[in-house]
Order: sequence, then structure tokens, then C-alpha cells
Amino acid sequence: MITRISRGALLAASFLLTGCGGGAVAATGHTTAQAAPSPSPSAAPVSAEAAPSQLPGVGPRMLARISPGTRQVVLVTGRGANSPRSTVGLYARTGTGWRAEANWPAHNALRGWSAHHMGGDLRSPIGVYTLSDAGGLLSDPGTKLPYDHGSGFVSPGTGFEGESLAGSFDYVVAIDYNRAPGTSPLDWTRPLGAARGGGIWFHVDHGGPTHGCVSIAESHMKELLRTLDPARHPVVVMGDADSLRH
Repeated sequence: MITRISRGALLAASFLLTGCGGGAVAATGHTTAQAAPSPSPSAAPVSAEAAPSQLPGVGPRMLARISPGTRQVVLVTGRGANSPRSTVGLYARTGTGWRAEANWPAHNALRGWSAHHMGGDLRSPIGVYTLSDAGGLLSDPGTKLPYDHGSGFVSPGTGFEGESLAGSFDYVVAIDYNRAPGTSPLDWTRPLGAARGGGIWFHVDHGGPTHGCVSIAESHMKELLRTLDPARHPVVVMGDADSLRH
């Protein structure tokens, strides 16, 4: 059994080895049964002909990775390949394309983006990933996603610019990069292996770059949580602007 002290130390170490969340602590309050690990970290590719259109700045190869059944997209557009700043847009699929519903400033990883993310590279992974699970230190603000409310969502220390990380994990949404969908964001399963990192989340912005996650203001995190609906098969499309337009 992991003690309170060792749990905190393990999670702190995971900041350096994986993504922001690290997934070091087993879930205790997840509201759905765990699913078997998936061999793929992202939504299954489909043909370009079946892919939706009209996501601004997103080219045919990225569009082809969005399932026809997806009705919600969170679009994270980085300012540059090596920039820690980005914009998060929320889109709903309609009969004629995609309707913009929100647009928020965001931070991503300190060193920008990578098409082959590795643990500790301080880059956010480029790609299309499902959004299956949420959680946080604070109680569920009203999401339809399975929500793990527990004390494991702690963020010790300070960020790259000396800012406090306290409260960063008050609300999180797990990005299904190298994780098992259907489990708590804190689950440690890594289908691609530990070297490929993990613990990539949306979480509350702390005012500086992240280790690999995408962070937005607390009010925007609550809005994101209340908007995402598993029945609409939400995904995140994420990367720097140049990578996304291909």
C-alpha cells in the first residue's frame, strides 16, 4: 500500500519523467469500471473522404484522423514548434461543418511540440486523441465525463517561471495519449511504454509553460468539463500551427 508521503513523492518525480500529471497514484473515486489498455494512443484514423471539414488551420491529414462519429473537437493550436503558448478552441459538429463555441488562451509544454513525444522532452504531443476521463482535487463541477475526485490530484513545487503550481490539478481532463481510456487520469498504464511519457492533461493554468500538458484558466476548465459529452465522442486535435495545417 502506498503511504501519503510516498504517493506525493512519486507524483512529484513523475513531473520530471512524464507529463504534467504523470499518473502516479491509483484512482480511488472513478465513477466507471476500468477498460483494458488500448494499443493506440489516439482516435482511429479514417479516410480523408469521410473526415469533417472547416476546422480552421487543420489540414487533410489531421482531419482524416477524426472519426465521422465525433461531434466535439477541442482544437489546440500552438504559436510555433518551439513555443509554450497556444490557443484552445471548442467546436461542435453540425450538418454543414464545425461551429466555434469558445476560444481561450493557453499554455503548452516549455519547449513546444513533438510528433514523437518522449517522457521528459518538455514537449506536448502532436496528434488527435480521444477525451474519455476527468478528475480533480475539487468536486465535480458538472461534467458528463467519468470524474475521479480525490486527494491524488496534487501539484507540488513551482513552475518554470517560479510560479506556484498549487491548484493546477483542481480540475483535469485526461488526453488519451499513451494511456488506457476508461480509467482515472491518475492511472499509470502506458500502452506505448514508460519511455513515451504520459499523464498529458488539460488542467488549470498556473501562469507558465507545462511539462507536456495544455493549461487554461480555471473558469475555462470548468466550462470545458461541463461541455464535453462522451455521447458526442470528443477528441482533441493538438499541435503547432504548421504541423496542424498538413
